Amino acid sequence: MYRTHTCGELTLKNNNEKVTLCGWVQRIRDKGGMIWLDLRDRYGITQLAFDEGSVDPSLISQVKTLGREYVVQIQGIVIERVSKNLNIPTGEIEIKVESIKVLNPSEIPPFTIEDNTDGGEELRMKYRYLDLRRNSLKKALFLRHQLSMETRNYLNNVGFLEVETPYLIKSTPEGARDFVVPSRMNEGEFYALPQSPQTFKQLLMIAGYDKYFQIVKCFRDEDLRADRQPEFTQIDCEMSFVEQEDVLNTFEGLIKHLFKKIKNIDLYEFPRMLYSDAMTYYGSDKPDVRFGMRFVELNDIVKNKGFKVFDDAELVVGICAEGCSEYTRKQTDELTDFVKKPQIGATGLIYVKFNNDGTIKSSVDKFYNEEELKKWTAAFNAKPGDLLLVVAGQKEKTQKALCELRLEMGSRLGLRDAAIYAPLWVVDFPLLEWDEESGRYFAKHHPFTSPKPEHVALLETDPGAVNANAYDLVINGVEIGGGSIRIFNKELQQKMFKILGFTEEEAEAQFGFLMNAFKYGAPPHGGIAFGFDRLCSSFGGSDSIRDYIAFPKNNKGRDVMIDAPSVISELQLNELNLIVKKQ
Repeated sequence: MYRTHTCGELTLKNNNEKVTLCGWVQRIRDKGGMIWLDLRDRYGITQLAFDEGSVDPSLISQVKTLGREYVVQIQGIVIERVSKNLNIPTGEIEIKVESIKVLNPSEIPPFTIEDNTDGGEELRMKYRYLDLRRNSLKKALFLRHQLSMETRNYLNNVGFLEVETPYLIKSTPEGARDFVVPSRMNEGEFYALPQSPQTFKQLLMIAGYDKYFQIVKCFRDEDLRADRQPEFTQIDCEMSFVEQEDVLNTFEGLIKHLFKKIKNIDLYEFPRMLYSDAMTYYGSDKPDVRFGMRFVELNDIVKNKGFKVFDDAELVVGICAEGCSEYTRKQTDELTDFVKKPQIGATGLIYVKFNNDGTIKSSVDKFYNEEELKKWTAAFNAKPGDLLLVVAGQKEKTQKALCELRLEMGSRLGLRDAAIYAPLWVVDFPLLEWDEESGRYFAKHHPFTSPKPEHVALLETDPGAVNANAYDLVINGVEIGGGSIRIFNKELQQKMFKILGFTEEEAEAQFGFLMNAFKYGAPPHGGIAFGFDRLCSSFGGSDSIRDYIAFPKNNKGRDVMIDAPSVISELQLNELNLIVKKQ
C-alpha cells in the first residue's frame, strides 16, 4: 500500500514504529549537516529528518533535488523531536527517513501554498486546485462537510425524508432571471435550471410526504456580490399540517443543533421581530441586533423650523452613537462623505454633539437653538458624551442610508463582534410590492406565499396592506433563510395569480400542473430554505461565501480555471437549432 498513516496522525504513541507516508513537499530547511522536510497531506504536516552524517549520501542528494509541491512517498522510523512544536498534532515527533520515492515532480507553483499566500484572488481562482491545498480552504470545506452531515442527522432524527427534485424544469416569469437550457429533441423549446425546488416540494406535500428536505443546487442569473454565486446550495425543506410556529420551532431547533455541534455554543430562544419594526428601527429587513443604535424618528420635533432640508423631507431619522461626542470635524466629515457615496445615497448628514459638560453643539445651530436641540437628545435618551447622527429625505432611501451608517458606526466602535451570534426571526412581511414602472404588484417572496388568514379579505379591497404568512431567519445582519406558509387552496391561488397580473391562460400555462394537483387533496403546508453557502460563511466568520465553495465563479460569473462559459461549435448550435442552418 502507498501509506500506513496520514501526515496528521503520528504522535509519541507511535515512537520507534516503521511507517510509510505520502504527501506534498511543503518546505525544505537545509541547515548544513541536517535537512528537515515538511510533508503535507489533507490531514496535516509531519516533519522528516535527514542526518547527513548517518544516512546514505545518495538519499541526501535525492532530497536536495526536491522542490515544493513534489509528491513523494517516504519510509522511516518515528522518533521523538528534540525541538517540539506543540501547535500541531504531530509536533512531538519526526520521521528518521530511510528511503524516499518521487511519485510526481511539480513545477514551481504560481503562488505560495501557505496560509498567508502571495497570490491574488483571481490568480488563486485560476489555479483553484492549488489554492485548495491551503489550510484555510481545507478548514472551510471541512466546516461545510460538518454542517452538511449535522443537518442531515438532525432532520433525519425528526422524521424528514431527503428527496431529489429535477434540475431540468420549466421557466417561470417571477423572481430572478433563469438559466435556460435548449432542448435538442424539442426544437425551439428550453428547460430552465431551478432557482428553487419550490413547486416540486409543494407537490411532494400533496403526494403525502409530509416532511421533505434536500441539500440542493439552485441557479439564478443575477449580478454577483461576495455573498452571491450563479449556482448556490440550499437546505430546502417543507412540512405538512403545520402553522408558522411549527416551522419556526423546528428549524430554530436545527440552527441551535448546528451551533452546539459545530461551535459548542448554546443559543438562546430566537426573538421574533415584525417586518414593520425592523424597517422602522433598523431600516432593514435583516437587522444586525448585536448592538443598539435603534433609529429614532424626529419628524414631529424638527419640521417647520425654517430648515428646508428637514421641512421638505418625508422622513427625518437618526441614531445615537454613545460616547462619540468628541469626534473631530475630520471624523464627522468622513461620516458625511460615507453617507453621500452613490451606493449609500444620502444627500448629507446632520450631527449633534451632547458634550460631556452638558452643552449641545450641532451642525444646524443656525436653525435650532440649544433648547430645541435638548428635545432631540431627549428623544434619543442621549447622555452627555453621545453623538447624534441624523439624515433626511425620501423614506425608503433615507432608511437605507441610515442603516448603512449604523452598520459603519457599529464596525468603527467594535460592536459587530464576529464571535457573538444574535439570531432572530423577522415575520409578517408584506405579501406584495407595487412596481411603479410596470404598474402592477409583484410577490414579495413568491406567488405561492399565503396571506395572513386575517388579511385574506383585504386582497379584494387593499392588496398592498396584506401581510404574508412569511418569515426570515437573520443572523448578525445576514439573511440565512426564509420561507412561508403556502397557499393550498386552488381558488385563493387563482386570486393571487390575478392580483399579480397573470391572465387565466398565462397562469394555466405556467402553473397548471400545480393548480391541477390542488384538486386532489392538498394539505396545509409550509417550509423554509436556508442559504447553505451563507450559513457556512457565517459559521466561519467570513463575509464571502467563495471560500466555502470548492470551485466558485468570479464576480462576472466566470470559472476562470476551466474558462467557462465558453463558445460552442457550430455543429452543436445546429443540433440545438440555435442558428439558421445553411441551405
